[in-house]
Amino acid sequence: MASDALGIGSRVRHPAYGDGVVIRLHKVAYEISFIQYGIKMVGRDYESLEITERIEPQEVVSFTEAEKALVKILRAYNGVEEEVALGDKWDGGMLVLQPKDDHYKDKEIPIDVFFHKIVMVRDRLRVLEQRINSNKQLSDEEKVNLQQYITRIYGSLTSFNVLFKHKEDYFVGEKSS
Repeated sequence: MASDALGIGSRVRHPAYGDGVVIRLHKVAYEISFIQYGIKMVGRDYESLEITERIEPQEVVSFTEAEKALVKILRAYNGVEEEVALGDKWDGGMLVLQPKDDHYKDKEIPIDVFFHKIVMVRDRLRVLEQRINSNKQLSDEEKVNLQQYITRIYGSLTSFNVLFKHKEDYFVGEKSS
Protein backbone atom coordinates (compact mmCIF):
# COMPACT_ATOMS: atom_id res chain seq x y z
CA MET A 1 0.00 0.00 0.00
CA ALA A 2 3.04 2.34 0.34
CA SER A 3 2.87 3.19 -3.38
CA ASP A 4 -0.84 3.95 -3.00
CA ALA A 5 -0.33 6.48 -0.18
CA LEU A 6 -3.54 7.95 1.17
CA GLY A 7 -4.18 11.62 1.78
CA ILE A 8 -6.00 13.26 4.65
CA GLY A 9 -9.74 12.74 4.26
CA SER A 10 -9.43 9.31 2.61
CA ARG A 11 -12.16 6.92 3.73
CA VAL A 12 -11.20 3.39 4.75
CA ARG A 13 -12.66 0.21 6.22
CA HIS A 14 -10.67 -1.76 8.79
CA PRO A 15 -11.63 -5.41 9.51
CA ALA A 16 -11.70 -4.83 13.30
CA TYR A 17 -12.44 -1.09 13.68
CA GLY A 18 -14.89 -0.59 10.82
CA ASP A 19 -15.26 2.62 8.81
CA GLY A 20 -12.86 5.49 9.35
CA VAL A 21 -11.26 8.61 7.89
CA VAL A 22 -7.53 9.37 7.63
CA ILE A 23 -6.90 12.47 9.76
CA ARG A 24 -3.09 12.61 9.90
CA LEU A 25 -0.16 11.17 8.00
CA HIS A 26 2.94 9.76 9.62
CA LYS A 27 6.03 8.30 7.98
CA VAL A 28 5.02 4.66 8.54
CA ALA A 29 1.41 4.92 9.67
CA TYR A 30 -1.92 6.66 9.21
CA GLU A 31 -3.83 8.21 12.07
CA ILE A 32 -7.43 7.21 11.41
CA SER A 33 -10.58 8.31 13.17
CA PHE A 34 -12.96 5.36 13.41
CA ILE A 35 -16.64 5.92 14.10
CA GLN A 36 -16.91 3.44 16.98
CA TYR A 37 -13.32 3.13 18.21
CA GLY A 38 -11.96 6.66 18.02
CA ILE A 39 -8.49 7.52 16.72
CA LYS A 40 -6.13 4.62 15.97
CA MET A 41 -2.74 4.31 14.30
CA VAL A 42 -2.68 1.90 11.37
CA GLY A 43 0.54 0.98 9.57
CA ARG A 44 0.78 2.17 5.96
CA ASP A 45 1.68 -1.36 4.90
CA TYR A 46 -1.34 -2.98 6.61
CA GLU A 47 -2.75 -5.25 3.87
CA SER A 48 -6.31 -5.62 5.21
CA LEU A 49 -7.16 -1.92 5.14
CA GLU A 50 -9.81 -1.44 2.45
CA ILE A 51 -9.88 1.95 0.73
CA THR A 52 -13.47 3.09 0.14
CA GLU A 53 -12.61 6.62 -1.05
CA ARG A 54 -9.05 7.59 -1.89
CA ILE A 55 -7.79 11.17 -1.67
CA GLU A 56 -4.38 11.99 -3.08
CA PRO A 57 -1.81 12.97 -0.45
CA GLN A 58 -0.67 16.58 -0.76
CA GLU A 59 2.62 18.11 0.25
CA VAL A 60 1.39 20.90 2.51
CA VAL A 61 4.53 21.74 4.44
CA SER A 62 6.64 24.57 3.05
CA PHE A 63 10.31 24.99 3.89
CA THR A 64 9.42 27.93 6.13
CA GLU A 65 6.86 25.87 8.05
CA ALA A 66 9.35 23.02 8.45
CA GLU A 67 11.99 25.47 9.67
CA LYS A 68 9.58 26.96 12.22
CA ALA A 69 8.62 23.47 13.41
CA LEU A 70 12.27 22.53 13.82
CA VAL A 71 13.03 25.68 15.82
CA LYS A 72 9.99 24.95 18.02
CA ILE A 73 11.20 21.40 18.65
CA LEU A 74 14.75 22.50 19.41
CA ARG A 75 13.50 25.21 21.76
CA ALA A 76 11.24 22.75 23.57
CA TYR A 77 13.70 19.92 24.04
CA ASN A 78 17.16 21.47 23.99
CA GLY A 79 16.58 24.81 25.63
CA VAL A 80 17.71 26.59 22.45
CA GLU A 81 16.82 30.23 22.73
CA GLU A 82 16.18 32.49 19.80
CA GLU A 83 17.78 35.89 19.72
CA VAL A 84 15.15 38.55 20.27
CA ALA A 85 16.02 42.17 19.56
CA LEU A 86 15.48 44.94 22.09
CA GLY A 87 13.95 48.08 20.61
CA ASP A 88 16.66 50.54 19.50
CA LYS A 89 15.33 53.33 21.72
CA TRP A 90 16.10 51.21 24.80
CA ASP A 91 19.74 50.35 23.95
CA GLY A 92 21.94 51.27 26.91
CA GLY A 93 18.87 52.30 28.90
CA MET A 94 18.19 51.78 32.59
CA LEU A 95 15.05 50.62 34.36
CA VAL A 96 14.56 52.59 37.57
CA LEU A 97 12.28 51.36 40.35
CA GLN A 98 11.53 54.20 42.69
CA PRO A 99 9.88 53.45 46.05
CA LYS A 100 7.27 55.83 47.41
CA ASP A 101 9.14 56.11 50.73
CA ASP A 102 12.26 58.32 50.37
CA HIS A 103 14.02 56.29 53.09
CA TYR A 104 14.59 53.52 50.55
CA LYS A 105 17.06 53.65 47.67
CA ASP A 106 16.04 53.44 44.04
CA LYS A 107 16.75 50.17 42.28
CA GLU A 108 18.38 50.49 38.87
CA ILE A 109 18.52 47.59 36.44
CA PRO A 110 20.09 47.76 32.98
CA ILE A 111 17.14 47.50 30.60
CA ASP A 112 18.82 44.81 28.50
CA VAL A 113 19.08 42.59 31.62
CA PHE A 114 15.40 43.18 32.39
CA PHE A 115 14.50 42.54 28.73
CA HIS A 116 16.42 39.25 28.76
CA LYS A 117 14.40 38.12 31.80
CA ILE A 118 11.12 38.99 30.02
CA VAL A 119 12.22 37.00 26.94
CA MET A 120 13.13 34.04 29.19
CA VAL A 121 9.63 34.15 30.74
CA ARG A 122 8.14 34.11 27.24
CA ASP A 123 10.35 31.21 26.14
CA ARG A 124 9.53 29.17 29.23
CA LEU A 125 5.82 29.80 28.75
CA ARG A 126 6.14 28.48 25.19
CA VAL A 127 7.90 25.34 26.43
CA LEU A 128 5.21 24.88 29.11
CA GLU A 129 2.54 25.27 26.44
CA GLN A 130 4.21 22.64 24.23
CA ARG A 131 4.59 20.21 27.10
CA ILE A 132 0.94 20.59 28.05
CA ASN A 133 -0.19 20.05 24.46
CA SER A 134 1.99 16.95 24.02
CA ASN A 135 1.15 15.42 27.41
CA LYS A 136 -0.67 12.13 26.85
CA GLN A 137 -1.92 11.90 30.46
CA LEU A 138 -4.00 15.09 30.24
CA SER A 139 -7.44 14.99 28.68
CA ASP A 140 -8.27 17.45 25.91
CA GLU A 141 -10.47 19.37 28.36
CA GLU A 142 -7.61 19.67 30.87
CA LYS A 143 -5.27 20.85 28.09
CA VAL A 144 -7.76 23.52 27.01
CA ASN A 145 -8.22 24.71 30.60
CA LEU A 146 -4.46 24.98 31.17
CA GLN A 147 -4.01 26.64 27.77
CA GLN A 148 -6.50 29.35 28.80
CA TYR A 149 -4.29 30.25 31.78
CA ILE A 150 -1.25 30.53 29.53
CA THR A 151 -3.18 32.75 27.11
CA ARG A 152 -4.15 35.02 30.02
CA ILE A 153 -0.53 35.16 31.17
CA TYR A 154 0.51 36.23 27.66
CA GLY A 155 -2.22 38.89 27.84
CA SER A 156 -0.87 40.16 31.16
CA LEU A 157 2.61 40.42 29.65
CA THR A 158 1.53 42.52 26.64
CA SER A 159 2.57 45.64 28.59
CA PHE A 160 6.17 44.64 27.90
CA ASN A 161 5.68 44.59 24.11
CA VAL A 162 6.97 48.17 24.06
CA LEU A 163 10.46 46.73 24.69
CA PHE A 164 10.53 44.52 21.58
CA LYS A 165 12.01 45.69 18.30
CA HIS A 166 9.86 43.43 16.08
CA LYS A 167 6.09 42.90 16.34
CA GLU A 168 6.39 39.16 15.66
CA ASP A 169 8.16 38.85 19.04
CA TYR A 170 5.26 40.46 20.95
CA PHE A 171 3.21 38.73 23.61
CA VAL A 172 -0.31 38.01 22.36
CA GLY A 173 -3.18 37.28 24.72
CA GLU A 174 -6.80 36.50 23.87
CA LYS A 175 -7.92 38.00 20.60
CA SER A 176 -11.29 39.69 20.54
CA SER A 177 -13.73 38.19 18.07
